[in-house]
Amino acid sequence: MTRFDASEPAERRKLYVDAITAHRQRGRGFLTFEVDERVFDADGGDDPLADSDGSEASVHVDPELGVPWIQFADGTINLDCTADELETLKSTVGEFPAFKIDEVNRPEEAAGTNARISAKADGNRIAQFIDAVFQRVYGLPESFRVWVVEI
Repeated sequence: MTRFDASEPAERRKLYVDAITAHRQRGRGFLTFEVDERVFDADGGDDPLADSDGSEASVHVDPELGVPWIQFADGTINLDCTADELETLKSTVGEFPAFKIDEVNRPEEAAGTNARISAKADGNRIAQFIDAVFQRVYGLPESFRVWVVEI
């Protein structure tokens, strides 16, 4: 892999596929995607929270959970979310028949909920799902930047 971030929808999905392919070739640990934290910073010159149509996106970061991330390994997607985000995750998973929530953990010492989702699909379908989760579950605008932070 030669690039590790993307911000446009088609480029993000290509980045996800490339990272999944590289991860599978290396065959170890989790692959981690993380949202660029600047999407939550409303103090810049350009409005990072504006959607492509110019409207405000409803983006906020839970201070206890931090910046959204998604991990992938061995056909499993792993993420943390709030209770409200979990409900949106369930409806998003319902739109992707090859995906199923296998496990939901709510540790007492943690602020959120950890979900593990089986992903019995090819890299392209997994990429579509990951992008849908970032946008729908975490409420990110159409053009947000995501980083591959671990392969």
